[in-house]
Amino acid sequence: MSAKQVIAAPDGLPRCPWPGLEAEANEDYRIYHDTEWGRPVHGDDALYERICLEGFQSGLSWLTILRRREGFRAAFADFSIEKVAAFTEADAERLLADPGIIRNRAKIAAAIGNARVAAELAPGELDELVWSYAPAPRSAPRAPSDVPAVTPESTALSKDLKKRGFRFVGPTTAYALMQSCGLVDDHVAGCHVRPSIAGRAADGPSGD
Repeated sequence: MSAKQVIAAPDGLPRCPWPGLEAEANEDYRIYHDTEWGRPVHGDDALYERICLEGFQSGLSWLTILRRREGFRAAFADFSIEKVAAFTEADAERLLADPGIIRNRAKIAAAIGNARVAAELAPGELDELVWSYAPAPRSAPRAPSDVPAVTPESTALSKDLKKRGFRFVGPTTAYALMQSCGLVDDHVAGCHVRPSIAGRAADGPSGD
């Protein structure tokens, strides 16, 4: 396996060559890579959280969002669809003044609006909708250049979400959602995480 295809962090384990992942200071980034990214996520509130965070990430690095995640959870009522759907204009102004999140008016409005759309769905319907676009398993990418930014499935998921009223869910964001929630496994061949994901998938879906 080429050094360009996997990297070794301080613990020596081979991982996907994400920029900065090998840095001593980025242990939180490695934990996310090892324990969350690419692993199946189920549950309406959990998927709503990922939709929101991927929307806020647009134009920014994921590490920026990751390090504000607890701030986002505090600001957005732990991403309870029911609670965020009830947010008022005063809540929106509160969020715009909150230094613990990304203070972007359009993204905040989208997060609240998306909760209202999700609240109109039946229980479990958001989970079913998102996972209905999971593609068939494919071979591990050999290098980051083998990982697409957009796929037919992400384009279709984006179109479906937009049709229902969701915002900040373009095809690229939809594919990032699919990666983060385990609809696809884009850990490169040789990354130490791939076998554990495969084993978890064989045991059945997550109850996260």
